[in-house]
Amino acid sequence: MGRMMSKHDRKLDQAARAAWMYYVAGETQHDIADKLGVSRQVAQRLVALATEQGLVSVAVNHPVAECMTLAQQLQQRFGLALCQVVPSEGVEAVGLQQMIAVAGAEVMAQTLKNPQAQIIAVGSGRTLRATISELPEFERPQHSCVSLIGAIASDGSCTRYDVPLWMAEKTQGRYFILPAPLYADSAADRDLWCNHRIYRTVTEKAAQADVMFVGIGQVAPGCPLNADGFISDAEVATLMSQQVAAEMIGHFIDKKGERAASELDERLTSVRLTAHTRRQIVAFAGGHEKHQAIAAVLKGGWISGLVTDEASARFALQQEE
Repeated sequence: MGRMMSKHDRKLDQAARAAWMYYVAGETQHDIADKLGVSRQVAQRLVALATEQGLVSVAVNHPVAECMTLAQQLQQRFGLALCQVVPSEGVEAVGLQQMIAVAGAEVMAQTLKNPQAQIIAVGSGRTLRATISELPEFERPQHSCVSLIGAIASDGSCTRYDVPLWMAEKTQGRYFILPAPLYADSAADRDLWCNHRIYRTVTEKAAQADVMFVGIGQVAPGCPLNADGFISDAEVATLMSQQVAAEMIGHFIDKKGERAASELDERLTSVRLTAHTRRQIVAFAGGHEKHQAIAAVLKGGWISGLVTDEASARFALQQEE
């Protein structure tokens, strides 16, 4: 019984064959249909199934020359230790995020492959979550994943800001959650959360992180922090009047790249970030709506590594000129 393939397994086996023929051997769907003895529509569906089921991992090993040039210019201009730029000409927003996620996962994998125990601190954001989703599974239980940002909503539920959990599941390592809401109800309430023994233990661990992986948020009406109910429409308007362009784990950064003082600061429970740090802080962000935010973070020297897109890279370099 154990040796018999189920119908689903046979289908996957056939899908894997079709994927090899299509992606590796470069055969047409017409050829595949002939060789597998199926209709062209079935051959097409098999190739699609292989992709959906994660049987195919496409790596484009030939970098676009223009993107390499932009990455080098960003590294030199902003003192980055690493930079990857993906092509963005003619690419829709969803496709762009997927490209950044695939390139970003390769960057993350460099750290995760390390057999030595690593402490990996992780922020939040949709791009970061998409990037972690692209990671293969790593058998690295010695690694620890530490949250940089409180993921508890005001009603006590865990929010989708709980991105580090995804990373811990990929590595099968330990996960240290920051036991606090992103913004406490008041300054006094923040002190209660932040003086708790577990909170202090986790933030001390985050301070020792070998690498930090973060997202960069834009500040505008309907931005994720606003849409998810963390900051009100009035607070967004106030921040925008202060020329705030970017947000990193709840810290606000203005267009000049400087930390913008906000009354939200006294309620923020995130691990503290400082500019011009020697820490390894790698950000993953791209897309038209994030141009100003990425440029501000680079200008202020808040990160040491960046995975972004062509248009965002050009914008940041033009701002500097």
